[in-house]
Amino acid sequence: MKYLCLVYANEKQLHSLPESPEDAECHAYSEQKNPHAEFLAGEALESVETATTVRPRDNDVTITDGPFAETKEQLVGFYMIEARDLNHAIDYAKGIPAARVGSIEVRPVRSLDI
Repeated sequence: MKYLCLVYANEKQLHSLPESPEDAECHAYSEQKNPHAEFLAGEALESVETATTVRPRDNDVTITDGPFAETKEQLVGFYMIEARDLNHAIDYAKGIPAARVGSIEVRPVRSLDI
């Protein structure tokens, strides 16, 4: 089953704390063999300040620049993995380097009914 591990952290602290991971460490984690899950894809995201939110409603479209909502932690990246079950996905997520300074939301990917 596929799982998306969403990485949340305070952007202002993400790279400034002593326990903050370097990009090379995050890349190395995705490249290593893991007994719990197979890495499929992942990316780091630009700052939430560069985000654009698009909301089509009826015949109108609202476009908002920057963060939609002020939150303590922002979505800063993701890891897409294949794991046998949620417990294996959680075991993988525990090792994601950015978890040391933020949190990882693990969500199953839903197959589309098409």
